[in-house]
Amino acid sequence: MAEWVLVTGGSQGIGRAVAARCAAEGWRVLTLDREAPAAPLPGETHMAVDLADTAATAEALAKATAERAITRLVNNVGTVRPGTLAEASLPDLDAVLALNLRCAIQCAQALLPGMQAARMGRIVSIASRAMLGLPARTAYAAAKAALVGATRSWAAELAPHGITANVVAPASVDTPLWQQLNPPGSPRRQKILDSVPMGRLASPEDVAQAVAFFLDARSGYVTGQTLFVCGGQSAGGAMLA
Repeated sequence: MAEWVLVTGGSQGIGRAVAARCAAEGWRVLTLDREAPAAPLPGETHMAVDLADTAATAEALAKATAERAITRLVNNVGTVRPGTLAEASLPDLDAVLALNLRCAIQCAQALLPGMQAARMGRIVSIASRAMLGLPARTAYAAAKAALVGATRSWAAELAPHGITANVVAPASVDTPLWQQLNPPGSPRRQKILDSVPMGRLASPEDVAQAVAFFLDARSGYVTGQTLFVCGGQSAGGAMLA
């Protein structure tokens, strides 16, 4: 029987690439997102839910875990509300923390009993290289850094149960959101591109490759790690994205 993987925000962008890669690996895919994917994968199940809503998320997770045994989780859903320190509002901070951090904790808690019963589990959270610091990203950088800290705590707690917890932290990924934040012709866009040693943005599939490694049953001795998918920026570039 194929094993289940739950992907939050799995209908587009990085989440969609992760879902497709998981299906290619032979896992059954459950996606949680507000909108259904444009092209469902064979055997994919989608549950429409606003993951910014704590109660709706709890209801969806209860249904998901009641109907299937899920031993793999990809915390992908997130949001960015750009703003400098002077501009960042507390409502924006609350919204960014809710979707990037609270949702990840809520999903991990819901799936934990099943993982413990199976004596096997994989939790992979999508952070960002922005967690190292990025102008006009106070809320986002804080949320992603907190996600890394939480994941490292889970790794230490859950290792005796055969459960791993790791982070994939991309830099710039060629998604509609990145294109919106960095429109063609903008100085920021060119500056970012010039800072990548590999000379290109990451594709969503580049990120999915890293996620698939952590999800693999054979990766059971790797936990508490953060893998940057950044085209060499973390090694030799100063511009964050």
